[in-house]
Amino acid sequence: MNKTMIQDILAKASAGDRLTFDEGVALFECRDLNALGRAADAVTRRLHPEPFRTYNIDRNINYTNVCAAVCDFCAFFRKSGDADAYVLSREELYKKIDETIALGGDQALFQGGNHPSLKLEWYEELLQDLKARYPKFNLHAFSAPEIWNFVKLNKLPLREVLERLKAAGMGSLPGGGGEILVDRVRKAITLNKCLTDEWLDVHRVWHKLGGRSTCTMMFGHVETLAERIESLDRLRQLQDETHGFTAFICWTLQPERTDLAHIAPTGSFEYLRTQAIARLYLDNIPNIQSSWVTQGLKVGQLALMFGANDMGSLMIEENVVASAGTVHYLTLEQIKNAIRELGYVPRQRNVFYEHVDQAVPV
Repeated sequence: MNKTMIQDILAKASAGDRLTFDEGVALFECRDLNALGRAADAVTRRLHPEPFRTYNIDRNINYTNVCAAVCDFCAFFRKSGDADAYVLSREELYKKIDETIALGGDQALFQGGNHPSLKLEWYEELLQDLKARYPKFNLHAFSAPEIWNFVKLNKLPLREVLERLKAAGMGSLPGGGGEILVDRVRKAITLNKCLTDEWLDVHRVWHKLGGRSTCTMMFGHVETLAERIESLDRLRQLQDETHGFTAFICWTLQPERTDLAHIAPTGSFEYLRTQAIARLYLDNIPNIQSSWVTQGLKVGQLALMFGANDMGSLMIEENVVASAGTVHYLTLEQIKNAIRELGYVPRQRNVFYEHVDQAVPV
């Protein structure tokens, strides 16, 4: 595809017109990172003309590392009989939440493995206990693969499982386990884990119950460039149907210490390019989060010029990416300064993108 046609596609997306699947694929032929960034930034500024960019304060709490699924990209999971397999006690959970609140956080992301024996009642009691103890604290809980595991293990309809979890205190649904929403890819790198339609159905039903969720993409492994667009397209289709996604987050495979360690790590060029294309393609998802957790401070900051309007979380605790050997830590002041250096005012928000701080005069 020639340069003029690429420019026409970028202009189309910048103006707010929807890209076709083929146009999305064609953008991956563009090696002009600046052009992609300018177009993505134009879309972001149109969607978010306000003089601020956001962040949130929360914590990833991996309540268990026991998992019946086998994912080639995961260095975190353990089998039930492993010496370092665990399920966190209530006291440990209380301590982690207390620490989060003390640092100004308002939620925790609860994710574990696909535990082979914990029944739905265990999760209901967990949510009820935490909600009673921390009524204003949001429980951003359980990825779609975990929910699907609950369905299989308890032999219950998906809607009933989600209704019961919501009644018990589940506040929002994280986008984890999305990887690439193409069955060829999922079957190649995972075993005993939900496929594309099942992942989407969990979010669809949650949205129909009035819930909100995030969506994700982990790329840079066995997928083709067209399959990246196919994954984005499935998200865009569901968002057209339900309008339940608040934000999209993408990151690169962290292969070290995993069964995909033979794959060369995807660099910052490809990360920024893919995020920019995602911003251009996902015209109906309002927010894009930077992934400084996998990219580090400077590239995470650059992401705010390549389609992101949010720096993501302070991430008081993160275990899964760290298990694969990638460890980046930022202070709250570093996150705020990264936003300020680009000329924006930093604002703290919650998972629903409501501001939870006091506006500072500009």
